[in-house]
Amino acid sequence: MVDTHPQLAFTFDGPGLIAGVDEAGRGPLAGSVVAAAVILDELNPIDGLRDSKVLTARKREALFDEIRAKALCCCIAEASVEEIDELNILHATMLAMKRAVEGLRLKPAKVLVDGNRIPVLRIPAEAIVKGDAKVQAISAASILAKVTRDRQCLDLDARWPQYGFAVHKGYPTAAHLAALREHGACVAHRRSYGPVRRALAEKDV
Repeated sequence: MVDTHPQLAFTFDGPGLIAGVDEAGRGPLAGSVVAAAVILDELNPIDGLRDSKVLTARKREALFDEIRAKALCCCIAEASVEEIDELNILHATMLAMKRAVEGLRLKPAKVLVDGNRIPVLRIPAEAIVKGDAKVQAISAASILAKVTRDRQCLDLDARWPQYGFAVHKGYPTAAHLAALREHGACVAHRRSYGPVRRALAEKDV
């Protein structure tokens, strides 16, 4: 039986450990895409696991530490800006998820992935739409990925404060696009993304 929220029940074909997988950072114009895989410990439950987007930053940070302490195992992985530009964001996301699953210390019997696509794995896997709100292991993965990605944006902001990464987290806000047009792109920007290309083209005009 999968560790799920109380109001939901999923049954799967066979015993064994279940890993939840989610990502953060598909939409932003800069930085890597981050994925996490988590196998929770049914004997050491974690209260308050939810989709990371509905939690406050403070709550996510607290749960990040609790998940790392209580989960049977977890792994956080990423695909770089260069890989995103070379492969496209979908394939780069699948690559980050694959790395997260393969980095787990324990081998799960099944992998549950948030969304409608699954990476190529040697383990049975299932995609669950809105899984980060339905399955606690996926919720935990979404929190690890989101916190890691947000911390990376703070690092980007320290290196390139003119773009405002700490505020918009790389998303294509008006302020971010204006900064791109004014300053051009830094090495952390995804040049395969249309808004980046258009902003750079406007700068050159």
